[in-house]
Amino acid sequence: MLLIYTHKITSRFSYVMRHVFTGILGVEVLFTTKVEDFIKHSGPKITYTKQPLQNEFFVRSNDLLFEQGINDLDIRIADWNGTPCFFNTGEKSSIPFDIFSASFYLLSRYEEYLPHVKDEHGRFSPRDSIAYQNKFLKLPVVDIWAYTLLDELKERFPEIKYKKRPYKYTSIVDVTTSHCYAHKGLVRGISGLFLDVAYFKFKRIFQRISVWFNSKKDPYDNFEFLISFHKKYKIHSMFFFQFASYSTYDKNISTSNNKFRFLIKSIADYSMVSLATSYSSFENVELLKKEKKALSSVINRPVKYSRLRYNRVVVPDSYRNLVEAEFTDDYTMGYTSEIGFRAGTCTPFYFYDIPLEVQQPIKLHPFAVHDYALLHMNKEEEIKLKMEEVKSMVKEVNGTFITIFSNELLGSSLRINWKDVYRNVLKQSNV
Repeated sequence: MLLIYTHKITSRFSYVMRHVFTGILGVEVLFTTKVEDFIKHSGPKITYTKQPLQNEFFVRSNDLLFEQGINDLDIRIADWNGTPCFFNTGEKSSIPFDIFSASFYLLSRYEEYLPHVKDEHGRFSPRDSIAYQNKFLKLPVVDIWAYTLLDELKERFPEIKYKKRPYKYTSIVDVTTSHCYAHKGLVRGISGLFLDVAYFKFKRIFQRISVWFNSKKDPYDNFEFLISFHKKYKIHSMFFFQFASYSTYDKNISTSNNKFRFLIKSIADYSMVSLATSYSSFENVELLKKEKKALSSVINRPVKYSRLRYNRVVVPDSYRNLVEAEFTDDYTMGYTSEIGFRAGTCTPFYFYDIPLEVQQPIKLHPFAVHDYALLHMNKEEEIKLKMEEVKSMVKEVNGTFITIFSNELLGSSLRINWKDVYRNVLKQSNV
């Protein structure tokens, strides 16, 4: 049992200690504010405060875990064994920076509470993040720091006990548009045809008519392909279906369409199915609950997992809404256009609500790669190398590698064969 002495046990302190030690390292941990308890403890122990008590393992604390609200922080990037770090400490500290405050800063998404320019969908830009600006977005630094700390502790305390966790891979399939032409109804079908004619999109006209008359399969209907390859490579997969009314940004099949409902039920027989929330429900909790209930009635089981449309997260409101709608897990923590780790970790973690200073009961599963971030690459080999690089980084810290692909992209006719890309991702990511 690892004992940590500090001058004050706060919600922030407990939250980040449990993530680093219990969540990542599998180390059992206890906290104390009593010097006498710390001194008489015979097992591994750390002092986390401003000054060491004796000659123990000491991490000099920043003020962040003992403050409340959002404050202006001075962040300067340094280096720890080849990994960027910040919140530097003095010479007396056993490690050169406050790993716990730095981890909290990234996990809580502290920087997203600070003033910033939002994009057209109200999202925080990756380019405004400390990780992007200092070139460590592609590193799960919180996990790397944790394992480097463990190495230091093992040198001081060879008897320290920890549990090595297994590397995991999860493939998420976004289904916000299950079909390109089929099952969309007469009005939407004819309107789409007129638009194709107006813009001289002859290939789409041919495809559309072929699908209508059943001479060709809808290009987005690649679910048999997905299921078969998930089975072949023994992939843990999840399908997130949008199940909402039509709107400007929500264009899936009508929720009353029996073929669409049958598709969802059939997928649920082979894989986890949950809700891709609609754009319209972003600030409407009642609509969010309605979508959740409607999808649950189709698959005849509770819907507990969510993904927000366009990865549209605004802290803390988005997660408060998901908690109110009784979701337990969310898979939106990541960037659409950049590969990497938005919260600096490849380990699932609970959301910490800074304004309320509480850990909210929703677990966030950070993804590393969204297919949209790969679109600028010109060759399949380039994509393969990039994916292998990220996977290796996650595997090195025994983390969870999550990728997100859409059936829409997999069915697109582009210069790259995205089905082949996806097949390669499955083959290399689960080994």
